[in-house]
Amino acid sequence: MNTKKTPPLYVKVAPTDNVAIVVNEGGLPAGARFASGLVLTEAIPEAHKVALVDLPEGAAVIRYGVTIGHAQSDIPRGSWVHEGNISVPSPPSLDDLPIATDVSAVLPPLEGVTFEGFLNDDGSVGTKNILGITTTVQCVAATVEFAVSRIKKEILPKYSNVDDVVALTHPYGCGVAINAPGAEIPIRTLRNLMLNPNLGGAPMVVSLGCEKLQPSQLIPAGTLSILSEEPFLVRLQDEQHHSFGDMVQAIMAMAERRLDQLNRRRRTTRPVSDLVVGLQCGGSDAFSGVTANPAVGYAADLLVRAGATVMFSEVTEVRDGIHLLTARAADERVAAELIREMRWYDTYLDQGHVDRSANPTPGNKRGGLANIVEKALGSIAKAGNSPIVGVYGPGEQVKTKGLIFAATPASDFICGTLQLAASMNMHVFTTGRGTPYGLAMAPVIKVASRTSLAERWKDLIDINAGTIATGEETIAEVGQRIFDMIVEVASGRRETWADHWRLHNDLALFNPAPVT
Repeated sequence: MNTKKTPPLYVKVAPTDNVAIVVNEGGLPAGARFASGLVLTEAIPEAHKVALVDLPEGAAVIRYGVTIGHAQSDIPRGSWVHEGNISVPSPPSLDDLPIATDVSAVLPPLEGVTFEGFLNDDGSVGTKNILGITTTVQCVAATVEFAVSRIKKEILPKYSNVDDVVALTHPYGCGVAINAPGAEIPIRTLRNLMLNPNLGGAPMVVSLGCEKLQPSQLIPAGTLSILSEEPFLVRLQDEQHHSFGDMVQAIMAMAERRLDQLNRRRRTTRPVSDLVVGLQCGGSDAFSGVTANPAVGYAADLLVRAGATVMFSEVTEVRDGIHLLTARAADERVAAELIREMRWYDTYLDQGHVDRSANPTPGNKRGGLANIVEKALGSIAKAGNSPIVGVYGPGEQVKTKGLIFAATPASDFICGTLQLAASMNMHVFTTGRGTPYGLAMAPVIKVASRTSLAERWKDLIDINAGTIATGEETIAEVGQRIFDMIVEVASGRRETWADHWRLHNDLALFNPAPVT
C-alpha cells in the first residue's frame, strides 16, 4: 500500500499518550489535518512524534502510557516532538521495583503443533544440520576459513543431508587476561556455541597450540566423544604438520569424518516445544514498538503456550522498562535475577564512563526514536505478555522452557552470537530502518515495521508488519503469520531471504575482561 496517497494518519498507543507518530510515508507538511481535527503547525517526518495537546515547559511527554521525557520548552499542539526538545528521564531505580505484581494468567496450552527437526543425543533439536569448526584463537582463523572454503567445494557436495560447514572464528584466545573477572563470558560463549543444537552435537576444534585458551579449557569433559570415541581436534603446531598444506589436509580429513556422521541424520517430527527462539531488533524506528515488535510478541506468546523457549535480550534496550519486567517476573527469584543483570550492566557502563543514553543510533533517531527510554519501551514489546520464568547471563546455555531473559549487549552481532551460545535454533529479527543481517548457524526471519521498507527491500524482508499501522491487518494476524513462518522455516520447508542470499555475519564475542 502506498501511504503517500492516504489521508493524514497517526498512531497513538495508550489512552493516556499525549504524543502520536505520523504514519504517512514521507511525512506530512505543515497544515495537514487529521480526522481528529489536529492540524500540524510544522512539517513532521514519517514515524516522528506530534504533540496531541499543548505541552508546557517541563510537562511529561507520554508514549506507551509512560513518560519518555519532559518538554524543554513550550511545545504547542500539532508540533514536532523530537530529541532536541525533550529531556531524557533518569532510569528506574533498581532498589524499589515492583516484584511479580503483574504476572499474567497462564493461557491454555497450544497442543499438537509440530515441526520437522534433527534430534541430538542430548535431547536438543536442530532446525539445521551444520558442521561447525570451532577455533580456540584468532591465529588459526584464516587457515580454518581457507580449509572451509575447500571443504564446501570439494567435500560437502557428497553429503546432501548436511546444510553447511561453518567456521566459528573470533578475535579471542590469546593476548587476553584469561583468568580475569569477566573472562568467563567469552570462554563459556565459545564453549556453548559449539554445542548449539544446529551443529548436531558434533564439535570439531582447531587449535594453534601455544595460545592461552587451550582446548582443555574450552571443551567440557566428554564433549569430544559425542558421536565418536575419537577426539576431533587438530593442533596446527603439532610436529606431524610439515607445511600449510598438511594443516589444511588434516582439517579437511577431520571434517569429512564428521560430515559422514552428520549426513546420516534425518528430520523427524518434533513438538514445537523443542524450539529455542531468539528475539532481537536492529535498525529500530518509532514504528517498531507498535507494529513489528508487538506482532513478534504475539507470536512469542503462542510459542510459550506450545511449550517452547523464547529469549529476549539487549540489556540497555530493556533497562528503562525494567519496572515493567520485574512486575511480570514469575516469582521473586526471577525478579532478583533481572535486577542482578541490570545492576551488572550499569556498573559495566559506569566503568566505561558512559550510560545507556549512548545507545540510540543516528538511524534510530532519524526513524523517530527520541531517546533510549522510547526505544526500550518499544523493544520490550517483543516479549509479549507471558510471565518471565528465567534469567541467564551472557553466553550461558538456556535450559528452561517459557519466556526467558538472556542478558546481552544491544549490539546486533554480539546479541546474536550470545543467543546462539544460549542454544537458539531459530531467530526472529525486527527492523524499521532495514539491515541485511543474517546468521550462518540459525535461520533469521526478518520482520519490517514499515510497509515502505518491506516493499523497497522485498528480497530481504520476510514479513511486513507495517500493515498494522495502516489498519490492513491486526497485531494478532501478523503475529500468527510470524508463528506459522517460524514452524515452516524450522522444518526446512521454507527459506528466509538471509539464507537465500547466504547473508551470514561474523560471530562477535562479548569480552568485558582486560586485553593484555
